[in-house]
Formats: sequence, C-alpha cells, structure tokens
Amino acid sequence: MNSPAPTPPDALPPTPPGGLSDAEAAARHSRGLGNPPAPPTGRTYGQIVRENVFTFINNVIFVLGILLVLVGRPLDALVSLAVIGTNIVVSVFQEIRAKRTLDRIALLTRPTATVVRDGAERSVQPEELVVGDILRVGPGDQVILDGRVVDGAFEVDESQLTGESDLVPKRTGDPVYSGSFLVSGGGRFEVTAVGTASLANRITAGARSFRRVLTPLQREVNLVVRVTLAVVVYLEVVLIVNNLLKLVSASQTVGEAALVVGLVPNGLFVSIAIAYAVGAVRILRFGALVQQSNAIESLSNVDVLCLDKTGTLTANRLVVEEVVPLAGSEDRLRETLGAVVASAGVRNKTAEAIAVACPGSARELAADVPFSSARKWSAVAFADGSEPGAPGAADGPTAKNGSTAGHGAVEESALAGVVALGAAEFLRPALADGAGQDDESWADLRGRIDPYAEQGLRVLLAAAHPDPAALQGEGDEARLPAGMTPLGLVILADELRPDASQTLARFAAAGVRPKVISGDDPSTVAALARQAGLSPDLRFVAGPDLDGLDDATFAATATDATVFGRITPAQKERLVDALRSSGSYVAMIGDGVNDVLSLKKADLGIAMQSGTQAARSVADIVLTTDSFASLAPAVEEGQRIVNGMQDILRLFLTRISTVGLLIVTSLVLGLFPIDLRNGSVLTLFTVGIPTALLAVWAQPGQRRDTAGRSLARFIVPAAVLSSLVGLVVLYGTVVARLGVTSVGQFADVDPEVLAAAVRVGQTALTSFLVLAGLVLVVFVEPPVERLAVIEPRSPDWRPTILAIVLAVAFIVLMAVPAGRAIFALEPLGLAEIAVVALCLAGWTLVLHLTWRFRILERFLEA
Repeated sequence: MNSPAPTPPDALPPTPPGGLSDAEAAARHSRGLGNPPAPPTGRTYGQIVRENVFTFINNVIFVLGILLVLVGRPLDALVSLAVIGTNIVVSVFQEIRAKRTLDRIALLTRPTATVVRDGAERSVQPEELVVGDILRVGPGDQVILDGRVVDGAFEVDESQLTGESDLVPKRTGDPVYSGSFLVSGGGRFEVTAVGTASLANRITAGARSFRRVLTPLQREVNLVVRVTLAVVVYLEVVLIVNNLLKLVSASQTVGEAALVVGLVPNGLFVSIAIAYAVGAVRILRFGALVQQSNAIESLSNVDVLCLDKTGTLTANRLVVEEVVPLAGSEDRLRETLGAVVASAGVRNKTAEAIAVACPGSARELAADVPFSSARKWSAVAFADGSEPGAPGAADGPTAKNGSTAGHGAVEESALAGVVALGAAEFLRPALADGAGQDDESWADLRGRIDPYAEQGLRVLLAAAHPDPAALQGEGDEARLPAGMTPLGLVILADELRPDASQTLARFAAAGVRPKVISGDDPSTVAALARQAGLSPDLRFVAGPDLDGLDDATFAATATDATVFGRITPAQKERLVDALRSSGSYVAMIGDGVNDVLSLKKADLGIAMQSGTQAARSVADIVLTTDSFASLAPAVEEGQRIVNGMQDILRLFLTRISTVGLLIVTSLVLGLFPIDLRNGSVLTLFTVGIPTALLAVWAQPGQRRDTAGRSLARFIVPAAVLSSLVGLVVLYGTVVARLGVTSVGQFADVDPEVLAAAVRVGQTALTSFLVLAGLVLVVFVEPPVERLAVIEPRSPDWRPTILAIVLAVAFIVLMAVPAGRAIFALEPLGLAEIAVVALCLAGWTLVLHLTWRFRILERFLEA
C-alpha cells in the first residue's frame, strides 16, 4: 500500500500558541510531514567488499589459482594469491574507513530540540519533529529546521550558510534557516520545512554520497595496469594455442598461464597504499589529518587554490587599529565608545573588538537598537546626564581642526542622549546639515574615511544626538534622529591568519594560483587579499555580476579574476566546476556549510577543524590546528610520494617488459624462460621488498615528469638488454649442461635430461634477473655521481645498502636446499655461476654506457 502524499505546509491550520498535541504530531508524521532521520551513505559494507574483491584481474587470478590446485600445485596457487590478497585488505580497509566518516556526517551539532507540545516544553530528537511544531531557541542554540519566528527577538549567525559574517536580526514573521546559530536574544519559531526540504539539507544533499577522485598518479598507474592486462590477454591466447599444438601438459600450461597473468602489476596498488599511509602518518604531527588516502599526493598536483576569506584567509577576529576623533579628544571618544558597547544588550564581533580597545562601564539605557545587516548601524540612548561625547567644560573649547584645547576627566554622569555606530553612508541621512546633506562637508568626511577603506580596513562612524527620546522604533523599523553630530571614526581590521601570507607565497612559488571566494564585499576582500601578499593589481568580481554570464564568459572570468565577493554557495560550486573544466587541478579550502558542495566538487577538499562538521566530514584533509602552515609539509609529502612512485614504476615496468620479451621469444625458440615459482622469487626480490621501502624512503623535491619519455628512457634500454642477455644466460647454461653445440640438437636429448637442464637454465636466468633488478635499484637512487647517468644523485644510501643486503640474501637462499625448494630453484655449478656473473657485469657496463651517452635518444633523434 502506497504512503499518502504529504500535505503542503500552506494547507495546514495555524499552530496554536501552546504548540501541537502529541496526537496531531503523530498524525502529521503518518502523513509524511515528519523530519526523517539522516539517510545512510550509498554503499553497504558488502558492496565495498564485493567491488574490491571481484575485479576483473582478481577474478582471472582466482580462476587460475583454482586450476593450479586442481592440477596439484597448491603452493603455486598460494604464492600467486598472496599479492592480490594484500591489495584487497588495504583497499577494503581504506574504503570502510571512508564510509564510516561519511556515516558520521551531521550538520547539526546539537542533537536535541526544545519543542512546545500540549502547552509544555520538552526535549526531543530531531526526527520526532513535524511541520508546524513550535521550537524554542536561546543563545548558543542551533536552528534545527527551517521555520518562521512566532514570538521573541534574536540575532543569528548565518555565516555557515551564506559566508557573510554580519549577524542577522530576527523578529516575528522573519524566516529562520537550519544551520544558523543564535548569538543573542531568544524566542520561538514554527517549523515550516523538514528533511530534505530544509535549507541545510538542500545544501549538503550531495555531501553524503561516496566520491572517488583519482589523482594523476593513480590514473597513470591504472593506465599501466590496463595496457599490461591487454598485452597479457594477448600472450595468454598465443601461449594456450602454442601449448595445444605442441601437446604440452595441462599442469605446465596452467603454470605458464599463471606466470603470464603475474605480469599484471597488482603490486603497484600496494606500493601506492603504503606510500599514502606513510605520508598520512608523517603530516599528522604537523596538524593535518588525512581522510582520503590519496589526498597528500593530490595536493602536489594542485595549480588553483580556492579559499574562503572568513575563517581561512582571516582568523575571523576583528581588532581596532585606530580611533580618530572628529569632535573632542580621543580619550573622550574612547570613553564614549566603551560605555556604548558595555551598555548594549547585544555584542557582535565588532562590539567585542571595540570593548577590548575601549574598556568602559555599563550605563542605564533608555533605548537599545542592535546592529542589523539591513540598517548597517546600531544605537543606544543613555537615560540621563549631559550630551554624550560632545565637547564640554571638562574638555575645553574645540578648535576648528577638531582637536581640543584641553583634556579633562570624563565623569560617568556626563553621558546622555543617543550614540549611533555604523557605516557612514547609512548614517549620512541623520547627520546635521553640515556633514550630512552638504556635499562639501560630506566630501571632507569621505576624505577622512577613504584612505582607510582603500587599505582594506573597516571604518565605522560614531555620531551623537543630545535627546535620548529622539531614538524611535525597534528592529528594522528603528529610526535615528535628524541633526546628529559626528564624533569620530573607529578603524577596524579583520585579522589575517599569521601564517596566511607565508603559505600563499609558498603556493605561488610552486605555481599555484589562489582564488579568494567570499560572501563579503569584493573590494574589502580584495584589500585583505593584497595585505596577504597577493598582486596589487588583482581583479575582483561581485557575485551579482556573474549571474547573467554564459558558460564561456563565466569560465573566462573564473580564470582571470582572483577575488570573488558576494558569492552564493551555488556560485561557489559553479566557480570550482568552471576552473576544473578549464583543465586546472583545483583545491578548495573552506569551513562552513556554504562550502560543502564546492569542497566535494573540487579535486581536493580541505577543511578547518574549527569549521562545521559537515565541511570536515566531506574534506579530504582536515587542518586540525586551523593553520595553513600544515599545508607546506603536506606538499612536500605529496612530492615525496610522486618521486617514490616514479622509481617504483620504473622497476615494475622494467621487470614486466623483460619477462614479457622473454616469454614472446620463448614461443619462437621453444624453451619457456622461467617457472611460476621462479617468477615469485623474482617479484619478491626485485619489486616486492624494494618498492615497499622505496615508497617509505622517497625524497621530497620538485616533481619530475612521469609520462612517456621519462619512463621510456629508463625502461626500454634496461628491458631490451636484460631480455637479450637473459636469453644468453638461459640457452648458454642449457647448452653447456647438455654438452651439445647447438639448440637444434635438443631434439636428440632424452626428455628427462633436457627437462633437468632446462630447470638449471631457468634457475641461472632467474638468478641473473634478480641480481640485475637489484642493480636497477641502485640506478634509480644513485648515491654517487658516477652512477647518476639516468637519475639525479640521491643523498640517501639506504636503497644501495638494501640492494646489497638483498643480493646477499638471495645468494644465501640459493645455498639452502629448503629455500631453493620453495621457489623451484636448482643448485648451480661453478660454470653456471661464472656465466651469470660475467653476463651481469657486461650487462651493467653496457646499460651504464647506453644511459650515459643517450644512445636511445640519438637513435630515435629525440
């Protein structure tokens, strides 16, 4: 049976002052008007496991493992499955961790709401609320759901929704939005929207879906794996057809097929996982928490950094830079300002800053009008005393230039009348004719204000009127009396984060272009951006100017401009999308609900620990100390990961190419180069152990090109020479062991004797390839200049020491019968050992000369 369609809120009867009854609330729940619990993330644990276990490559290896068991080779099957098992465990752990983080996402930091039901207040869970419920809120409370004020008066902070830091007054009939916080006052509101219809849920609707953003390195590794897989499929078909024509046994065919499948470099994913894990641990001590494992490496690819002004570029703390008297003394003005903010019933961030710079005592008020973002001013009316702030007998006569002839003590009883504080443009209609309506006088006042405004400073004008009864009205209906006298200017600065300039300079040096996106006035934001060290001639754009632009013009503006002011959350998301579409790799730093969608849209999302839980939960990196300084070591870790993975790619691709060439050649010449378990020891010593440690030991530094030519210069000479010399080792050993003079005589040899000789030849080839692979470890991180012919010299000797230790370990393995048995190796005689040693020395010398004299580039004229 289908659920009934929910009743539109406008069709509901008005809620009585005593709130809904429990019966009516239950009835509205049943009609679909209740607030549902937060939805779960898109994937279950079972889906995560299935998607990581049953990939195409894994399925092929599973099938081959089963076939190996069926033909009596269980140890080979176990060795083949070990690597992909490690990869599965790491991947599943990473994604389950991401799922748990997303499941914890909760915009609302206050888990209960105070609802009025049956005339009484009670605390309930958010999912118990329905449309029409009356909720009571007080200072510090978060608005749980959208609604409309039914009684009371309060100021709310909507910065987490809009990005604007000014407090917004709410009176009867005004709308309130989920995700905002009460700063002062209190009252009740009626719920008008629940669930996905509420503003905060609409903003964060996309935040709960799992996202997987692949970095350039991950895409490159995926490409390598897919290309290798295509080659492997081709080789498998040729191998099976060849063995069927030659009537090769099923056991041998399955073993050879498993070896070919082993060419797919699944170990690359394990190496990446290790590198990411080590990087995350390293930067945690600097105050950066990694929530997506690839985030650190991703940061090294960023070329555009989008950041919100409030709470990111600035510390969201105002400080008074200067107090400039226009009538009377500075002491008198500071005393007046101190009394105003101490007496006012509502203190916003501006008032707090003035209170610190101008301490004062609270006085009795006849009227109090709090600041409103619509009016852009606040005012108080003192109950008794003489005219507030006006120059009196205590100060002496006022000179024409606005200074005073003398400075005296200000008695507390001297304060009376109205004092207003706000933006000069909005106070101008109430000023006396000399300063308000006269163009010349107004120009003089603007001449005092503009130099500060051009520096990105916030300038407030203080003005006074002698009659306390002249302040009329409440809220947005309040009106200032005419004929007010300017008292002075209050110059405030939005405090920059202490590390903002240095961090932005580091990003600029690395080729990263900053984009400052804010809900505040663009000219103010531009001035702050200049203070933070950005270009003096930067371009800034206002959000309303972007609305009418087509996609092409919008994208061009997003690329050219540096500062964007009065930006809505939807515009912020569109900006990030436009920058990505233009080919930029975009990082977004934010802390509010209004940043959530753009954080998810960006290639890399970074949140402040002090921001909302919604922003933290969708971010890839969380700055736990709210400090940009954490990003500098994160960039270095990203470079370390990229540099380490370049070395790892070289080793993996060289091994794959070498074995692949040997297998192709074997199909022509007739001898399969190595056994399945020989391949396991080759993988373990040349890429298994070395790549895991190279990921840990990688050095930071400027990124090196990972594409095409850089890899080819290393891989092609190494793979071609390794396969050619490997064939000499294989066939030279077999010919010498059989005592024949040519390969053509193999047909005359007893099959069992030939098989034994081939096993020795495969062991000799495996030994050569293992030792050659360890020499390559030295070449990718050369500790001395003489060896730095393909890669720059490394200050780290650990890779070279590792190569020596592994070479000794392999020799010990060859000397121990049990070790040889595990990997199907045969004991080598002195003749075979000499062949391996001579070939290894010659291969090393020729490879060194090939790289040193750039023979490949000269041949290709590249």
